[in-house]
Amino acid sequence: MGLFQNSVLNKYLASQDHAQVNAAYGAFLTYFHHPIIRENIRNSKEEQFQEGFLRELFVKILGYTINPEPEYNLTTELKNIKDSKKTDGAILKDGKALAVIELKGTDTKDLEKVRDQAFNYKNNQPECVFVITSNFEMLRFYIHNAVDHQEFNILSMTL
Repeated sequence: MGLFQNSVLNKYLASQDHAQVNAAYGAFLTYFHHPIIRENIRNSKEEQFQEGFLRELFVKILGYTINPEPEYNLTTELKNIKDSKKTDGAILKDGKALAVIELKGTDTKDLEKVRDQAFNYKNNQPECVFVITSNFEMLRFYIHNAVDHQEFNILSMTL
């Protein structure tokens, strides 16, 4: 079974502004499929591209607003409630983490190794439902549990 029920997926797809989706997809292709940028991403260390990845994908393409902008709903380095560990990014709703984002460099080939770390962050954010992990090339999206996920190859994804 997929991560999303087809009826639910079709309902939300039908309600999207197709011009806005096409514009966002065009921006995605322009940036992430540019040969030089793609190669530079592949050669970047986690710390070099972490904020850039969040800004390019989540802000410029997906439409989130990053801290310190007013009424931001995306932040970097969100601290756990119980300890001093921090997730690389978080999508917020009413100031609380709705999703945690854990990033690694492209030298991390196995995203399974990132999953446990990301779910530890999720478990330290009581309102958190979603987990996103990425090595800047592959992106995994989880809802509630660490078993089922949807995976995307960012640097070669097409319609």
